[in-house]
Amino acid sequence: MGHFVPHSEADIERMLADIGLASLEELFDVIPQALRLAGGLGLQDGLSESDVAVELDRLAGRNRSGADLVCFAGAGAYDHDVPAVTRRLGSRSEFVTAYTPYQPEVSQGVLQALFEYQTFVARLSGLDVANASLYDGASATVEALNMAGGTKGRQTMWVSGALHPNWRSVISTFAAGSGHDIVEVPVAGGLTDWASAPDGHPAAIVVANPNFFGAFEDVPAAKALAEAHDASLVVAFDPVSAGLLRTPGEMGADIAVAEGQPFGTPLSFGGPYLGLFACRSDLVRRLPGRLVGRTRDGEGRSAYVTTLRAREQDIRREKATSNVCTNQTLIAVAAMIQLSWLGTGGLGELALRCARGARYARESLLAVPGITPFADAPTLREFAVRTPLDASTVIDRMAEEGFLAGVAVGVDGGVATMGGESLLVAVTERRTKQEIDRYVECMAKVTR
Repeated sequence: MGHFVPHSEADIERMLADIGLASLEELFDVIPQALRLAGGLGLQDGLSESDVAVELDRLAGRNRSGADLVCFAGAGAYDHDVPAVTRRLGSRSEFVTAYTPYQPEVSQGVLQALFEYQTFVARLSGLDVANASLYDGASATVEALNMAGGTKGRQTMWVSGALHPNWRSVISTFAAGSGHDIVEVPVAGGLTDWASAPDGHPAAIVVANPNFFGAFEDVPAAKALAEAHDASLVVAFDPVSAGLLRTPGEMGADIAVAEGQPFGTPLSFGGPYLGLFACRSDLVRRLPGRLVGRTRDGEGRSAYVTTLRAREQDIRREKATSNVCTNQTLIAVAAMIQLSWLGTGGLGELALRCARGARYARESLLAVPGITPFADAPTLREFAVRTPLDASTVIDRMAEEGFLAGVAVGVDGGVATMGGESLLVAVTERRTKQEIDRYVECMAKVTR
């Protein structure tokens, strides 16, 4: 393979002539000799394209990917099915190459897709209005705190210690700049201990339902606490469980956030993912990111346009409602396609298959000597168990048996942690009874 040179000799001569120089050496005269590379880079001769492909395949084969193991891991990234229709439509060039739809006259297709996406998120959350997506569930939670702080005029935020540890880490990082005072409410028995919440006047109370350990939280207790302190209730929900459970809006949430990865986004090294965000209609003026509205054009036809905000708002620094000025359009479109394909009945069936599989797996695992429940609360598609051996050891041994066994989790200082003595197990609709039975059989073997 020859060297890649983007400019021909004629191109270089023409450029030099335009700037009045005779050679490239003259162009680089301003760079001191001490800073110049002498003798080239010392690289080996290039290989042909086919030889490079063979070598890369060899190196890649040294890794064990998710496709090589039966996946029972979750903790925010789940091995759900991505239907062919989602992959096919989501990869159309109209969506893949589309940029920010500032000019509605040439962006009606993308704007309509985002409007439909917002409709789905509003229905999933049970709230009045949703935006056209954010980066991921963690950043959506940060924006929820920004909205609550701006609405209530207070900086203190009470965050459940059973919220995903990575999300809490992102919240803490942003709080260093926003000035928010993050107070973590401790975990007891795998659930948030709202009775131990401190005194004070929080702007927001954040609860995950199901929480990081897969357990259902007492959202009414969090709502009562929010009402008692005139705080906004932020519910981080599982959009898959929305097929069976009451929505966050029905449980009193003012703001709902979620990770949208289960809808149309495969496991892919941690991203890019998708942040779902919805709120009550009276908070719409503080909505972060984009909002697509539907109207009528001059000829009376339905038309779509970004509304209630201009991009210039996002560059007003500390005076801005939010500094988010972009989103995950392609991932949001994929989620919209998958939700359209599923429909209300399909989403309910999906959630039910996950719930049944998880229940069967949990009961089977608890029959293995030495494995005990982490929490007694109900779960849907994810649950934590305590194992006779350290969870990281179990995960390593199960990988040798062909399984991605789960995620090691625990509680440290009263809050959930990544890494720990317990094992967080997720069961999606892709897991068969045969896979679960084999998983339990190998678990009994490696923990014996």
